[in-house]
Amino acid sequence: MTDAIVVPPSLNLSGDIVVATGNQGKVAELARLLAQLPVNLRPQSEFNVIAAEETGLTFVENAILKARAVAAQTGLPALADDSGLEVDALLGAPGVRSARYAQGSDGDDEANKDKLLETMANVPDGARQARFHCVLVLLRHPNDPVPLIAQGRWEGIILREPQGNGGFGYDPLFFVPSHGLSAAELDPAQKNAISHRGLAAADMLALLGQRRE
Repeated sequence: MTDAIVVPPSLNLSGDIVVATGNQGKVAELARLLAQLPVNLRPQSEFNVIAAEETGLTFVENAILKARAVAAQTGLPALADDSGLEVDALLGAPGVRSARYAQGSDGDDEANKDKLLETMANVPDGARQARFHCVLVLLRHPNDPVPLIAQGRWEGIILREPQGNGGFGYDPLFFVPSHGLSAAELDPAQKNAISHRGLAAADMLALLGQRRE
């Protein structure tokens, strides 16, 4: 039986929490990763939220911007995820612009992957190191003075062509040396145990409480 999470009473964390994203893949992953909490995660699409403009220079800044916008418009606690891919050979790009890397619409996965492959065409195999970086921010209300901020990083290598049909975003191009597979070839349980979002979720759970013995 899975251990429950004991949430500090001062956080008063229960009921609905709005997830500040329109990415259904992220919502599904977060719902699985935070299933132990006594909350109901609801996507911002259920509330016709006007998404915040992501003007921050870091994942933390953008996650806070998104969480505050959702909390202000819904009157409910908000959970925001800002994440992206950082490639060493590209000096950290695409970074905070990962979802908008190609000059198309936000969330155009195929265009983003194509641009990354094209940009890295001449990068040798030994210099294709990269990482996914995820920041989760939880706000109880829009003016919450102490947002909870959790982070996770997942190291890997950029492939020369896509592998696998699972996951979303850059997953088919992200090779995981420890498993000898791309992120898109891992089953959901494997991915959640080692991914940037899985590690950030574990960090968030630690901030919220502790496992029962």
